Amino acid sequence: MDIHRLSLSDVTRHVKSGALTAVRVAQAMLERIERLDPELGAYVLVLADRAVERAHALDAARVRGEAPGPLQGAPIALKDLLYTRGIATTCGTSVLADWRPDEDATVVQRLEAAGAVVLGKVKLTEGAFSEHHPSVQPPTNPWKSNRWTGVSSSGSGVSVAAGLAHGAIGTDTGGSIRFPSAACGLVGIKPTYGRVSRYGVFPLAESLDHVGPMTRNVEDAARMLGVMSGKDARDPTSLDAPVPTYAAMLRQRLDDVRIGVDWSYVAEDVDESAVNAVRDALAVLTGLGAVAIEVSMPDHTTLTENWSITCGVDCARAHAATYPSRSNEYGPALAALIETGLHAPLGVYERLEGERLRFRRGLDEVLSEVDALIAPCLPTRIPGAERSQPFNDRGSRERFIRFTAPFDYSGHPSITLPIDIDADGMPRAFQLVGRYLGEAGLVGIGGAFERSAGFEYPTLD
Repeated sequence: MDIHRLSLSDVTRHVKSGALTAVRVAQAMLERIERLDPELGAYVLVLADRAVERAHALDAARVRGEAPGPLQGAPIALKDLLYTRGIATTCGTSVLADWRPDEDATVVQRLEAAGAVVLGKVKLTEGAFSEHHPSVQPPTNPWKSNRWTGVSSSGSGVSVAAGLAHGAIGTDTGGSIRFPSAACGLVGIKPTYGRVSRYGVFPLAESLDHVGPMTRNVEDAARMLGVMSGKDARDPTSLDAPVPTYAAMLRQRLDDVRIGVDWSYVAEDVDESAVNAVRDALAVLTGLGAVAIEVSMPDHTTLTENWSITCGVDCARAHAATYPSRSNEYGPALAALIETGLHAPLGVYERLEGERLRFRRGLDEVLSEVDALIAPCLPTRIPGAERSQPFNDRGSRERFIRFTAPFDYSGHPSITLPIDIDADGMPRAFQLVGRYLGEAGLVGIGGAFERSAGFEYPTLD
């Protein structure tokens, strides 16, 4: 049995039934990491001994007759900005290279309590912004080594795409779950802001940050999201709302579903390949019974053009203990973002908060008429792997975040779904944006799409 080819959900089912032990699963995955990761470079730290010890404990609990968790034995990777007690949490930086938190992030606690086995911590761009620190060798996209992995959750995307983990945690401030999910052919869920606790997650920008799962299919993402979600007293922004059993929301038909599409939003300054991906995805959805309804997106231009100010002001606050006092240890991209925040014009941040509220209300109005909004994740094919691509200038950055950053501002949930493989051998993808706390609906639509589209994820060797 090729354990790395199993879905996360199948691993948990096999471990619960006794067909596999958690130890066998962990050891198989660790052997694969040892063999492939030197070339792919997804992991910054492999926690082999800890993972095997954890797996032994899970197997012993099963022998004792203890009830298994919903992620029993599931091998996962943590983006290296999630606090891990006594274990280095670098946040992709040099300045925090030796930092060892004295507690685990809430997300880490919840995943492990559900039976997950943490294989290690994976790379991210410096501080979860746009570029890897100059001292870090970026991960390699396993589909094609000369293509972008997506940022900032680069290691999360590569580890799952290459079968070096069955699921990974990403964070999304301007697109950092959706970009690598699209570039690596994964399912990624950016939940509603506050649906998943951010306690113990080093921030890029606290008012924009979202934490979510990245997996190879919808059921796996739903299973992880259900464990991660829920009120956390230690995070005042976390939402006190019931958590559905997301994995039970998968559907086969979409006869009562309305999909909103704003073709001017989808097509303006967007490559034909990305527009066609949306058209093809919409054809699958309507073939399942969904109805496509043309809508008008509220204007997002001010938010997109000034995202770096909101992000920069928040980021400067997050790094106040080490910037500017240790500014020489920062890479150029993150330093420039912090400088943007430190020198933002007076009152602009506050005015953007007003724009955020206006956009959120406008999007709520659109979503009152439809169940989800369809859009690209990227305005182009997956670009090249150059370190700063595609954020090497302001215009390029604004173009790339127009389908992602507005929904970080508004806090609405989104699911990224792979469609198929293009003629160049790279995955095509799109996203659906849902109502506040509408993750269950997105899971249902995504599951039906996945089944009909027939995208069987090839674990890349």
